[in-house]
Amino acid sequence: MSVALDLDRLDGIRLSGSPRFQRVVARTLLEPSYEWGGRVSVTLEGAERVPDEPVIFAMNHTDRFNYWPFQLYWWKRHDRYTATWVKGKYYESRVVGTFMEWTNNIPTVSRGYLITKDFLQTLGRRPSDREYAALRAWVNAVAEGQPHVPSHVPAAIASRPRDILGRRFWPQRESYATAIDDLFRRMMRRFVALNEEAAALGLDLLVFPQGTRSVRLSEGHVGLSQIAMHLDRPVVPVGCNGTDRLYPGSSPIARPGHAVYRFGAPIRRGDAAAWTPRGTFEPFTPEAERAHGATFQAFVDDVMERIDGLLDEPYRFDRDKRSGGVEGSKRFV
Repeated sequence: MSVALDLDRLDGIRLSGSPRFQRVVARTLLEPSYEWGGRVSVTLEGAERVPDEPVIFAMNHTDRFNYWPFQLYWWKRHDRYTATWVKGKYYESRVVGTFMEWTNNIPTVSRGYLITKDFLQTLGRRPSDREYAALRAWVNAVAEGQPHVPSHVPAAIASRPRDILGRRFWPQRESYATAIDDLFRRMMRRFVALNEEAAALGLDLLVFPQGTRSVRLSEGHVGLSQIAMHLDRPVVPVGCNGTDRLYPGSSPIARPGHAVYRFGAPIRRGDAAAWTPRGTFEPFTPEAERAHGATFQAFVDDVMERIDGLLDEPYRFDRDKRSGGVEGSKRFV
């Protein structure tokens, strides 16, 4: 059964400081290929740069499973566990969602995810590119406090009373865009709380700033900046090389090969050219992005340039720094 990630599901997620199921996966799925069978080898270059305190790892995202070798060897060699940001769509299957929770993953959501999932539930289909763009423009305008007259929006989306991912929508009381904006704020407060819980448990965070899979590195999103500044944690750039050949498709069974993870120097508040102190903004709000957007973008740009310097040529920035991954509402289904 598949259901969208809603407020109740998000509220029910719990993390562990010593995730037993991560060890189960390591022993039953990863070690047989990596160590006992000798089919996969993994190198961690520059791991001595990582401070003893919990950090945020910022890594490129070349394939579905490129964090698995990293997690295995980071635990086995340094006795440290991670909590990883993953897309909210992976929590829609009860089986996959339970696996994700038991292995200490934190689902991310976006306004685009909320728009797409509500559209699917209301009309039974994914929005067209034109419809999606119109809905995003409407929601973005409301979030920015700007006047906007929506166009190309199906009547049912704007006028049908319904439950939108755990929040009731009454069209006679508010606009659709206002409801989506409020739902997003509620979900992101819970997302921030889960990251705070990870910090309190002493977990390292693992974040893919690109926001999508792409063999070549692409520009980063400012979510990394906001959580790093909010938690006041050092960010360690990591360049992942070779796991796309271990995991070329959707199978979690690795092919023979070699992967290299290169660690850059940690970026602390005093090391960053751009940094907004904790407590001066609420993460993932339009107000924060209006006030500090340039700082957030400058910080993540710096991180991505450092990741680029840790990558072999097949994985480095292309000329235009564009993603080769899925775009539009297709990202959320």
